Amino acid sequence: MTYAPAQQPASAEPPLSQPLYGASLGQAIKRFFTKYATFSGRASRSEYWWWTLANVIVTSVLSGLLMVLAFSGATIDATTGTSQPGPLFGLGIAIYALWYLAVLIPSLALIWRRLHDTSRSGGFFFLSFIPLVGSIIVLIFMLLDSDPAGARFDD
Repeated sequence: MTYAPAQQPASAEPPLSQPLYGASLGQAIKRFFTKYATFSGRASRSEYWWWTLANVIVTSVLSGLLMVLAFSGATIDATTGTSQPGPLFGLGIAIYALWYLAVLIPSLALIWRRLHDTSRSGGFFFLSFIPLVGSIIVLIFMLLDSDPAGARFDD
């Protein structure tokens, strides 16, 4: 069965333990960092997918920066033919690693809450460790509509 998400007044955001249906990009990012390590409650599809888009954009920019830093000032040893990355490559790796570490726990918490919104236990996340099919199953769960029965996960 398909359920329509609960309507929310336009003037007020719901409590953080409840999903924000129709969240904007800014609202999704704000809620992502506000609920940094909160595994309880629920997250709407818009909260999840807006954050996913923002994270893809940031990591793409950081990857581009990393490549620029790797190739600018790179040297090739004439005798062995091996290349050495530029001197700022380590800085790029450090920035990328800091971003990854900063969003790791909240990303897991967001997935957990999104699964709650589909009325599934957050433990279904561990299906993603099954090679090939596990990640596809979790992706399908992320795409599913909200289920009112997921309210049992609210604080």
